[in-house]
Amino acid sequence: MKGYLMQMQPFSVNDGDGIRTTIFLAGCPLHCKWCANPEGLRQHPVVGFYARLCIGCGAIGKDHCRRIIETVPGATVVAVSDYVAAAADDTAAKYGIKSYGNDCDGMIKDPEVEAVVITSIDPTHHDYVMKTLAEEKWCFCEKPLSQNAKDCEEIIRREQEIGKRLVQVGFMRHYDRGYAEMKRIIASGELGKPLIIKACHRNVSQGPGFKTENGVTNVAIHELDICRWLLDDEYEDVQCVKVRQSSNSDKGYDNPQVMLMRTKKGCFIDVEVQVADGYGYDIQCEVVCENGTVKLPDPYAVVCRSRPAGWDSVKPAESMPIMTDWKERFIEAYDIEFCKWVESVHAGKLTGPSSWDGYVACVAGDALNASRGTSQFLKVETMEKPEMYK
Repeated sequence: MKGYLMQMQPFSVNDGDGIRTTIFLAGCPLHCKWCANPEGLRQHPVVGFYARLCIGCGAIGKDHCRRIIETVPGATVVAVSDYVAAAADDTAAKYGIKSYGNDCDGMIKDPEVEAVVITSIDPTHHDYVMKTLAEEKWCFCEKPLSQNAKDCEEIIRREQEIGKRLVQVGFMRHYDRGYAEMKRIIASGELGKPLIIKACHRNVSQGPGFKTENGVTNVAIHELDICRWLLDDEYEDVQCVKVRQSSNSDKGYDNPQVMLMRTKKGCFIDVEVQVADGYGYDIQCEVVCENGTVKLPDPYAVVCRSRPAGWDSVKPAESMPIMTDWKERFIEAYDIEFCKWVESVHAGKLTGPSSWDGYVACVAGDALNASRGTSQFLKVETMEKPEMYK
């Protein structure tokens, strides 16, 4: 069979069960009234539209740049910028694209740029999102949307002025197969009502300047988002508890921390956070329901059974590798996230985590940080949810 290739969609979940690659060929002869792809009726080549993006060049920025260029259909990176101009220049040279050096503002205003991916350090997110919204361009902002709820409210007000959702927040766990299956099971009711979530977020290291409160705003922000998403519930009150500190941590910030949340429907959530000096990058989540439990699976890894060197004095053991790189732990979720984001940009309507989701996570984060040392639960109080986010 021969035909003109119209589109390829990796990680597709439409028109059937499972996740797969869907190939669309042009020249369909049926002309169905309900056709969702009328552009496929033509039997000759047509000019395609590609979302033209700009992006930063930090650790995740470089990875997203590669991801969009090599993995995501329907988009291309046309420009990069970074606080360290040399990083932008190096990435631009690698892919043969434009470098704006450290002139991020100029890149955002470039008329060739149709969408902006923000992967800069957390304190800059709000300003870059607002500058992107000033140009009324599509915006993908890595988590957190901002470091406090007040800045998130400004972003929400700006989107309301525009009258359209333009911002998606990088809560990639929504696209992880394990979390997605957990949500399906919980929503089905087959295990009864959810009662408790027990979760942990363990990491290997943090960069210079890391502070105790960043354990909430930068690390546990993922748990603050994913728990309410899994439960389809909102937070009532929260408390951050200081526990016995690890002797491995002497960098001036609390490690570990425990965060407790209670939801409006009565679910209790316990999140342990170790931001550094752990054995690896380990994400765990178990939801206890009335009639059973559902647990996040570990990443695929082979299990080895062996007797190590010096076998005469060492007992045989069973082992499996544990990841140390957060980018590798959720690599498939990142791929699906960007494929779905670009699809929604083409459709003109975003479907992923919104500015509201980023805002609620920040409101809960602010309350957690304010509760530290008080031995009290503090209320999570949000503004009224605007219609466009419902």
